Amino acid sequence: MPFTIRLHRVIKAPPERVFRAFTDAAAMCKWLPPHGFTGTMHHMDARPGGSWRMSFTNLSAGGQHSFGGEYLDFEPGAKLRYTSRFDDPNLPGDMITTVELQAVFCGTEMQVTQEGIPDLIPSQACYLGWQESLTLLTQLVEPDIPNG
Repeated sequence: MPFTIRLHRVIKAPPERVFRAFTDAAAMCKWLPPHGFTGTMHHMDARPGGSWRMSFTNLSAGGQHSFGGEYLDFEPGAKLRYTSRFDDPNLPGDMITTVELQAVFCGTEMQVTQEGIPDLIPSQACYLGWQESLTLLTQLVEPDIPNG
């Protein structure tokens, strides 16, 4: 039975920068792969109705898994909702990830909900992977580097 996870963070960066980290191919490759993985973006058309496709490669074992989907909701600086589907037939179904961003006095409050996660993926592994990815996301977006 597919399951849902929910994550919450407050990040010291403006919502527009956090949103950009979800819609820029190079940024996604830098922060989304959890520890031990590299990421390759094969296609990204970040816009309403657009699509994306990427893969993660396990640096230790060399195994790779690919996935991608479509953008369902696209409100720059506020909300992003997209589908994800693994190429692996053992991980069936569409997942839907919703990212909600709200400006707060110290940066951005972010809520992430991921629905439809295949039951073959242990929920603890999913939470662990997201925690690692969100740490990398925070490290990417928090520095304010002028004209760099």
